[in-house]
Amino acid sequence: MRRCVAAALALLLTAASAPAQDAGTLKKDMVGQWELSTTERSKTCVVTLKPDAAQGIQQGMKLELEPGCAAALPFTKDIVAWTVKGLDIVRLENPGGDSVIDFTEVESGIFEGLRANEGVYILQNLAAARSLAKSMDQMIGDWSMVRGSGRPVCGLTLTNNETATPDNFQAFLKPRCDPMVASFGPTMWRLERGALLLLAPSGEVWRFEADDNAQWRKSPDSADPLIMLRQ
Repeated sequence: MRRCVAAALALLLTAASAPAQDAGTLKKDMVGQWELSTTERSKTCVVTLKPDAAQGIQQGMKLELEPGCAAALPFTKDIVAWTVKGLDIVRLENPGGDSVIDFTEVESGIFEGLRANEGVYILQNLAAARSLAKSMDQMIGDWSMVRGSGRPVCGLTLTNNETATPDNFQAFLKPRCDPMVASFGPTMWRLERGALLLLAPSGEVWRFEADDNAQWRKSPDSADPLIMLRQ
């Protein structure tokens, strides 16, 4: 009986210590340079999270914001420290220790946070974010839409011209498009979590995902897929 009780206590102690270990691991993983941005990186800010305690802020740790942060993302002017709350919440705090924005991990190394009346913001590793920026630059230019058989359907130009809708860029169809594409009539595009989105004024969205052949296939896939190829 004593051995059973001791074993049960050991399990309880192990379970109780697990959350602290998880939070501690997250704190360790978060130390370094991160990019804070709008969902499609039209406005960005580099944040350096440090392991040292922030002076005068209980449980808060030091951070540095690059000089242009307040101009790009005005709410960052209130951020002076960071911490981890619970098991998985990365919190950026004001001088009073209150949350300016809370982030939770939605994909490996990618965190999302919501600010009321503003929208969603992304926190991701700086190197990964700059890799994404390179990917966006590579998307700009002329593309062909073809069917799986190779039959041309439409020509399309993706630009880096910003639109009135935040985080979207202008897209233009070329003349003589297939009626299906012409009726869709996309005017904007963006990259979102590795997918290419084409957006029409009607609100309709076509989603394309990269395949192993360096081309983009409309999702969901079909027996006669619609594919985007770089011209």
